[in-house]
Amino acid sequence: MKVLIGTFINEANANIPHLSNIKDFEVLYGEDLINKMEVREVFEGNGIEIIPAIYASAGAAGVIERNTFDFILKEFENAAKKHLNEIDGIYLMLHGASEVEGLGSGDHAILWALRKIVGPYVPIAVACDPHGNLCKEYTDRINIIRSYRQSPHTDASETRFIVSRMLVDLMKNRQNIYSCYRKLPLILGGEQSVSTDEPVASINKYMDEMEKDPRVRSASWHVGYIRHDTDVAGCGVVVVPQNTEDQQYCEKKVDELAEYVWNKRHEFHYTGLTAEPEDALKMVLESEQDWVSLTDSGDNTTSGASGWNTYVLRQVLAVKDLKKKVLFATINHPASYEQLKDLEEGTVTHISLGQDHDELSKAVELDVCVKSKGDIVRSISLSNPDNVAVFGNFVLVNVVGTPIDIMVANSRQAMREEVQYRYAGIDHTKYNIIIIKVGYNYPMFTNNNRFWVMSLTDGPTIQNTRKLPFKRIMRPMFPIDEI
Repeated sequence: MKVLIGTFINEANANIPHLSNIKDFEVLYGEDLINKMEVREVFEGNGIEIIPAIYASAGAAGVIERNTFDFILKEFENAAKKHLNEIDGIYLMLHGASEVEGLGSGDHAILWALRKIVGPYVPIAVACDPHGNLCKEYTDRINIIRSYRQSPHTDASETRFIVSRMLVDLMKNRQNIYSCYRKLPLILGGEQSVSTDEPVASINKYMDEMEKDPRVRSASWHVGYIRHDTDVAGCGVVVVPQNTEDQQYCEKKVDELAEYVWNKRHEFHYTGLTAEPEDALKMVLESEQDWVSLTDSGDNTTSGASGWNTYVLRQVLAVKDLKKKVLFATINHPASYEQLKDLEEGTVTHISLGQDHDELSKAVELDVCVKSKGDIVRSISLSNPDNVAVFGNFVLVNVVGTPIDIMVANSRQAMREEVQYRYAGIDHTKYNIIIIKVGYNYPMFTNNNRFWVMSLTDGPTIQNTRKLPFKRIMRPMFPIDEI
């Protein structure tokens, strides 16, 4: 038996001023693809040969250029056509939140193209991020789909294992099953759906109980993605039957799951403390903890923002007689990084920090002293935080005459994991306030009852759903509309 596998990942933020092209994607083939997708053990351990198509991941970025997506789509199509008479199943990692200029969802286009090639009966399984947009036509073309439960996604590897194992079972015990889907008139941001908090913790527990039913193969809740306007935006739930005779039973179970989630709609909230920017800064300045964090949520790099806004920096610079040590981790400004990267430690110089794209990224004139330099790494998997890759570089500078340090970076990365500070050689405990560009916070900043606050700043990842200029979504839609 043989299985075709591939990955396509893009969280398309239409509010940032550039399109994603092929240079923004990590593209892998062959053995590199197989190793990256973490499913070799499942398939080869069951005597199934893997046929690799393409691994294409841009993470959170801009809307994709059409030429770039056409290339990626063609790689999937060519692999399916070449091996059409060998394929017993298809396993895909499709994030679900892509947008292609002039086309719409790239995830949907890939799935529809593959289904057209292999026909209606070849089993297709999809592992996905919960922050993706589905529709009935999409799920009708899938036999198995399951999203991560946890946000942050600490169960990503576990989910890939679960879904690939389900596909192995379906390939060996063919059943005429398809995914049962319900769309909800509910639109949420990821910052309102942290899995350690309610109501998501209860929803996950409810789905875990559903999956103990021998007639249910899997259950998942898809939060959706809100950073581009699309007619498939909004929450959805999916239940996959175990066998053909369980199809109608699971149609009832998906209604129950949809009702359960819908009845929780008034419980969704931002996890932890949130405040308008002036109040948020005041909270961290007045905190008595040794070190605290503030998140610049409107410039959330994990949701596609550029990480170059200087609004919070200007807030802090305006504080009179600042006593607390502050670290900005990071501010993305390649021009300033290039100016600083070759200077010796201890060098004092002047920089104009800020992209000046708009008022939020307005350049700030600073005299700075170079303190250190290094790489910005990121865990490849949150479930294995020491498995890292380099995603950029930084120069740590002190703003002369202040207790403010800034990691001036050449890429849009947020320092959200302890391993990042270790690799950077920065002792984060030496600072009283750490300012990062994320939405919901990560365990490093929330463990042991650490004090943190999400500043409701403006920017390409603004948090207030009611303020987002949706035109194409289904209406009415809660909480934009009162239902």
